[in-house]
Amino acid sequence: MTQRIDYQQQSPDLLQKFLGFSNALRKSSIEDSIHDMVNIRASQINGCTFCLDMHVKEASLRGERPLRLHHLAAWRESTLFSPRERAALAWTETLTQLPAQGVADDIYERVRTQLSEKELSDLTFIIMSINAWNRINVGFRPVPGAFDKAYGLDKAGLS
Repeated sequence: MTQRIDYQQQSPDLLQKFLGFSNALRKSSIEDSIHDMVNIRASQINGCTFCLDMHVKEASLRGERPLRLHHLAAWRESTLFSPRERAALAWTETLTQLPAQGVADDIYERVRTQLSEKELSDLTFIIMSINAWNRINVGFRPVPGAFDKAYGLDKAGLS
């Protein structure tokens, strides 16, 4: 696949503002490991190879175990995720694939048993951000790994 347009060149001001928003989320109440899993799981669902490539490398650099990354697509059946991580992944899937009838009360209640109101709010912004990144990258098809060196992702050794 070839990149369609270079949105970074076409909309630099909007990109900078969105990058600022996305970078601010790293200082949220959600721990890096869950943030990484949310980014990866949403990118799997949305079929965003660029984001999936990037976030697997980021998680690896932060010390995430490879087996957990492999199990992420089947997290419900895996024993490798805590109740808190399961709640975050359930919320991610629900908000990424919004049901026609909205978010069911049982899903919301299950998530609320694991996350505070602040954490749930922060998590929702994280999910919102990765879904937006997925949409721009699926639409314009940047080449996966094209920015590895610039972002330090080449150090993950996953090229």
